[in-house]
Amino acid sequence: MPRLSSPSAHPTDLNRILRLEVPVIVKLAERKFSMSEVLRIQMGSILEFNKPADGPLQLLINNKPIAIGDVVKVGENFGLRVKQIGDAKQIIESMGGR
Repeated sequence: MPRLSSPSAHPTDLNRILRLEVPVIVKLAERKFSMSEVLRIQMGSILEFNKPADGPLQLLINNKPIAIGDVVKVGENFGLRVKQIGDAKQIIESMGGR
């Protein structure tokens, strides 16, 4: 018979889960290219995407979108100002790899 964990073990498990690192990706745009187009890409190539330069960006966790936002400048780096985000259940499910 499987042994059930005690209630005191849950905070430790939660702390371990909360320390996990997951890839966070900001998606600018997406487009399909033929292989011949891909093979022509070289240094200095400009790839055009059918998306406005000031359009919203997607925030992905585990390659699944969880939020959208706008690009912002943070010092010399860029950041994402989140404008809309899924609920906690959607975010947790996106990290589950389903």
